[in-house]
Amino acid sequence: MQTFQRSVTVNGERFERTVEPRLLLSDFLRHELGLTGTHVGCEHGICGACSVLFDGQPARSCLMFAAQAHEHEIVTVEGLGTIENLHPVQQAFREAHGLQCGFCTPGILTTVTAFLERNPNPDENEIREAISGNLCRCTGYQHIVDAVKLAAKKLQAQE
Repeated sequence: MQTFQRSVTVNGERFERTVEPRLLLSDFLRHELGLTGTHVGCEHGICGACSVLFDGQPARSCLMFAAQAHEHEIVTVEGLGTIENLHPVQQAFREAHGLQCGFCTPGILTTVTAFLERNPNPDENEIREAISGNLCRCTGYQHIVDAVKLAAKKLQAQE
């Protein structure tokens, strides 16, 4: 099988790898780079658990090939913050109980991070629309919406 030499920046670190043409970006992140925060749920791009930031925009990593990431910038949930220094969105989700089992959380966090960069002061309807592509089986979404509102306040206070 033909392979491709690719360069990709993930969470600020540049990686050079040889990849097969059919290797999914989600599998590349999890199995080649060990970034297991990117979760694979439906494998059809419906649930949003595998969402990452691709050049700053949310993208479903289960719908992309690793070869497509050549010379692009990827941010996974691991790139948002650390246990010692959580990103304001992560901190808000923690404080507002915006997560339960945590399976969908990485995709929601990356989606919300990009959303709040574009819309720093959203109303509830805008928040619900922004997270509508991320499915969560554990919550009624109200705590997630509350967490996004809190995250917006935290980000505004930072500026």
